[in-house]
Order: sequence, then C-alpha cells, then structure tokens
Amino acid sequence: MERSEAMSIYGWFTALLVFSQILGAVLGDLLIGNKKSIILGGGLQAIGILCLCFPSKVGLYLGLSILVLGSGLYTPNLLSNFGKLYLKKEKLLDSGFTIFHLTTNIGSFFGILLIGYVGDRFGFQIGFILAGLLMLLSLIPILLSKEKLIEPTEIHPIRFNRRIINIGFAFLLVGLFWALLNFSYPRISDLQIQFKELTSSIFPDYFWQTANSIFIFPICIMAFLVWNKFYSNQFFKIMLGFIFGAFSFGLLLLIPEVPAQQQIVLFISSLLFFGIAEIHIAPIIHSILTQYSNPKYLAIMMSLIFLPTSLFRFCFGLLDDKIYETPSLELYLGFIGMATIGILLLGIIVWSKKLPSTKLFQKPE
Repeated sequence: MERSEAMSIYGWFTALLVFSQILGAVLGDLLIGNKKSIILGGGLQAIGILCLCFPSKVGLYLGLSILVLGSGLYTPNLLSNFGKLYLKKEKLLDSGFTIFHLTTNIGSFFGILLIGYVGDRFGFQIGFILAGLLMLLSLIPILLSKEKLIEPTEIHPIRFNRRIINIGFAFLLVGLFWALLNFSYPRISDLQIQFKELTSSIFPDYFWQTANSIFIFPICIMAFLVWNKFYSNQFFKIMLGFIFGAFSFGLLLLIPEVPAQQQIVLFISSLLFFGIAEIHIAPIIHSILTQYSNPKYLAIMMSLIFLPTSLFRFCFGLLDDKIYETPSLELYLGFIGMATIGILLLGIIVWSKKLPSTKLFQKPE
C-alpha cells in the first residue's frame, strides 16, 4: 500500500471516529441504554480487531469499519456509565475520573507492551487475536454490573444558563489544549527521535514509546489522593493545566534545534510537566460535563467533546505549511497560547470570586 493511501485511510478513520461517537451516544442515551451500548460496542471492536488478522484490503477496510462503529458505541457510553456513579458524590468526581484516566493508561501501557511483544514474537495475527480476547475480557465487569437508572432527585438543580456557561467553557478549553499540543507535536516528535538516538545506550527503545505513561501513573495517584481529600475549583485545576503546559513548552524552547545528550534532563522535565498538565485537563473535563450536564443525555455530551478539539486542530493545521521550515515557531506559539489562556483563566477565576453573584466557575451549592 502506498504511503498516500495509508494516510488517506488514517484520515478517514480518525474523522469517522468523531461522528461514530455521536451516533453511539445517541443510541445509548435515547434508545438501547448505556450498558447495552458498551457491551455491543466492545463486541464489535473485538470482531473488528479479528478482521484485521486477514492480510487483505477487504480485511483491513472491514475491520476498521467495524472498529469505528464499536468505538462509537463503547467510549461515550462507558464514560457516561462511569460518571453516573458519582451523581450524588460531586466532590469526588475529579478524583474518580482521575482513577478512570489512570486505569485507561495502565491498560494502554501494558497492552502496547504485551501485544507488541506477542506480535513481534509470533506474528501480527496472534497479536490481533490477543487484542480481541482482551477486549472481550474487559466487558466482564460491565456484564456483571447493574445499569444505573436516573432518578429525578439525582439531577442537580443548577440554573440552565450556568450549565451552558460551564459546559461551553469546558468545550472551548479542552479543544484549545489538545489543539495546541497537536500544533506543536512535529517539533516534540522530532526531539523525541533525536534523543532516542542519543540515549540508545542508556534507555531502551520502549522507554520513549511509553515515557508519557511512566509519568502519568505516579501523577494520577498523587492527584487522586490530594483531590479525594481536598476539594478545589475544577476550572482552577484547568488553569493549572495550561500553566504547566506552558512550562513544558518553555523547557522545550531551551533545547537547540540539534540537541546534545546533556539536554535530556530538559526534555524529560518537559514530559513530566506535560504529564501534570494532562492530569489537570483530561479527567477534569469529564468531571465538569458529568456535573453540569443532564445525566439523561450525558453520553451525548461526552461524545460532543471531540468536536471542538477536531475543529481547532483543523484550524491550526492550516498554518502548518507556513511555518514548516521553522518548527521552533510552533513551540513558541504553543507556549504563548498555553500561557495566555492560563493567565486569562486565572483572571476570570479571581474576578468571579470577587463577584459571586455572577455564579461563574463556582461549585454547586
């Protein structure tokens, strides 16, 4: 297969994933229920993975199509099903979704290592079969659980305009955060490749493939312990996420275009700061949507969070050709964007506290 055809397939695959999330969420919330959607989606993903075992274009296209449908049913309904467990425990939402984020990273970390090892040792077909079996095993806890029915008393009486403001800001901020990362990713990826070559005698290859997860594990555990003990404003945490993201980009700017081995500390420190930033963004966004959305339509809201991210990525992608020859410019723009948004959020939070009647970014009564 030609590289251009492979990139085209990848582009369609990622685009269709976004729309399949919305379709799966609508089916889960309005027709068949979240639990049935998760089980059906997991089963379809397992079938799709097994289709990829057949080394042909038919197997590839069929497998990817079924995977898209399965993921659309599985992901938003799983998030919704989990969030509904905390409808009467709103102060534990942040720590709860942090543990959820930790478990998904643990699964991704060990899944990549295990399936990659099996695929290299015994062939990619065995690797895909193992992935399909693991997908089916992940459905056992869902099958054994009971679907949570929403009671009217569990819908928090928050004013409609306040819901709209908080959900709108959540969509805007998560889209900007991941889009700024994606915008700066070419330079980050280039540095990672260079440091991988420079430190081949120090770190094994898999270190660079799993470096993000290595930092995420302890950060998630620390965040869970702190947030489970002390409640703080969700948008304050998001503000810290952007500030830590700016620190991460700032450290990368100190690394020359052709780095030396002694600058590895800067790069690893940057990965650490970005791991802290991610934990202040990814689980908190899901927490905000769970808290301020109508739980009857929570899966739909979870699915829509992919839209602003995709939109901002597309808009920022239009600038790639203009700054391709100066990759460090992407980092400068990412740093400025992260820092500016973080400072603006801090100002809004301070202003909101001085004017409590505005109800902006305030926790529920």
